[in-house]
Amino acid sequence: MIITLKDGSKKEYDHSMSVYEIAQDISEGLARAACAGEINGENVDLRTVVAEDCELNILTANDEKGLAALRHTTSHVLAEAVKRLFPEARLAIGPSIATGFYYDFDHAPFSREDLDNLEKEMKKIVKEGAKLEKFTLPREEAIKLMEERQEPYKVELIRDLPEDAEISFYRQGEFVDLCAGPHLMSTKSIKAFKLTSSSGAYWRGSEKNKMLARIYGTAFAKKDELNAYLTQVEEAKKRDHNKLGREMEIFTTVDVIGQGLPLLMPKGVTILKEMQRWIEDLEDNEWGYIRTKTPLMAKRELYKISGHWDHYKDGMFVLGDEEKDKEVFALRPMTCPFQYYVYKATPHSYRDLPLRYGETSTLFRNEDSGEMHGLTRVRQFTISEGHLIVRPDQMVEEFKGCLALAKHCLETLGLEDQVTYHLSKWDPENKEKYIGDPQVWDETEESIRQILTELGVKFVEDVGEAAFYGPKVDINAKNVYGKEDTMITIQWDALLAEQFDMYYVDENGEKKRPYIIHRTSIGCYERTLAWLIETYAGKLPTWLCPEQVRVLPISEKYQEYAEKVNAEIRKNGIRTSVDSRAEKIGYKIREARLAKVPYMLVVGAKEEEEGVVSVRSRYLGDEGQKPLADFIDALAKEIRTKEIRKIEVEE
Repeated sequence: MIITLKDGSKKEYDHSMSVYEIAQDISEGLARAACAGEINGENVDLRTVVAEDCELNILTANDEKGLAALRHTTSHVLAEAVKRLFPEARLAIGPSIATGFYYDFDHAPFSREDLDNLEKEMKKIVKEGAKLEKFTLPREEAIKLMEERQEPYKVELIRDLPEDAEISFYRQGEFVDLCAGPHLMSTKSIKAFKLTSSSGAYWRGSEKNKMLARIYGTAFAKKDELNAYLTQVEEAKKRDHNKLGREMEIFTTVDVIGQGLPLLMPKGVTILKEMQRWIEDLEDNEWGYIRTKTPLMAKRELYKISGHWDHYKDGMFVLGDEEKDKEVFALRPMTCPFQYYVYKATPHSYRDLPLRYGETSTLFRNEDSGEMHGLTRVRQFTISEGHLIVRPDQMVEEFKGCLALAKHCLETLGLEDQVTYHLSKWDPENKEKYIGDPQVWDETEESIRQILTELGVKFVEDVGEAAFYGPKVDINAKNVYGKEDTMITIQWDALLAEQFDMYYVDENGEKKRPYIIHRTSIGCYERTLAWLIETYAGKLPTWLCPEQVRVLPISEKYQEYAEKVNAEIRKNGIRTSVDSRAEKIGYKIREARLAKVPYMLVVGAKEEEEGVVSVRSRYLGDEGQKPLADFIDALAKEIRTKEIRKIEVEE
């Protein structure tokens, strides 16, 4: 057989060999570093036997899939350590994830001391260097094995596998786990790992199931890579909006109000108010949108027409009993059906289109409690929602316009270089999840593909991520911990106009169905605010800062001049305050820095005498004395143009 390697070179063998044996034949160094293999593009275990011609890639920890195999093996070492120290614990699942791995156990919560003890036990297991051996069993024997080991969660997983599924296990010493792999050849190959945290997690992600104890960890091929990652995590914690946003008094949460229902404090409201005014003026004055204001709830009949009742009801807050009440309502998870009825309220000609409806919409979605996180994933949120009603011949240009608007918003906020573009497609293997004919889906997906290609936008395609009524472009970004969320969505809809009997009259006097674009320009305000806090470590661009200037009198003798300066700045629409406390000026400056105020104006005898201010900024530090009028003019321009200044001083 002929094996074609990644670099194009070929190896010829006259007998079958495992991936690991081929790696050994290439070099002992490669075999030691090997974590998994890839045969004709398919990820495989090192133990996989190669019996015919193929393309083979030996994966190491430098490859994403190779690193995943390393981390998956480390999760098995964790599970063995847990079973050694806590024999009563029951195993659930332990996959690799983007940042490392986790394993869920039916056990009481684990403390930091527990994690430290588990790490020590894991090091012992690694030092023992047990080989990982794969074996398979028929269904009934597999179930019997896990029942004998008193692992009910594994039994449940086996019973849920397809009848013809290969049921495989991996053994390392006395420890055995149900697993499809791939895995390293030996635990001895694990060089650097760390258990990072523990938390609760519902079995199979459903709050209807039992709460399990989850342990998170990470692993790398080298200790310096692990140390670099841990340093990065510590930096991420400093930027975590969930921590920083509370410290900055932007938002808070209260148990008796509920998970996913944050309280925006005055500073947070100021930031969102600035963003909302900007977006509404931008859309209406420059992009031709018209405003609507629609109810926060509707009868179930509306959602039945749209299809949400059949396809999305589990994600909605339903008010009333479906069996007993004549009228059942639901809080709206989206605005589109409401805006359709604004359109339908008056007849429309082809000359009226496109119509671009915009609304600052408060929406409600019944997210799982395990998904809640700060402002990123909440149950009530506000979104820059819009729906464009267009003729089919206008669809491409209007879709491009929505992309251009989103790009403009990202660039203004300084976030454009952080995003990735995704063409979210339907899943033809699960047609019951969608409405419409396959041909319509294929045509609309191809149209979006051509638009992105023509615009030179790099994108990836995600099967199964479309909404039930149309494909979309999702603009995604990662938080400080690497978790990806959708920030902005632009969706092509060729189906719902039929559902709602929407039409326009064409040039021949005939009724025609319009197309619809569902889109956001800045996305969810709360999620975008979280993104901004993390990106700028709380030091937001000046135009968004809840406090833009703080006037610092050197002593109470200059309080009157400080108030005069403050009043003059305030006249120009700039958010300013006076620190009139009887504290030393150094203390006041430090306090202003901690509050992340971009400009501090120190005033004393010389400033009052000459009618100037001494400017300190987080951009240049001590900027010296300036006439007050000059400072105001420069700052007003910075705010008006939404300039993003580079921070050049350490604070």
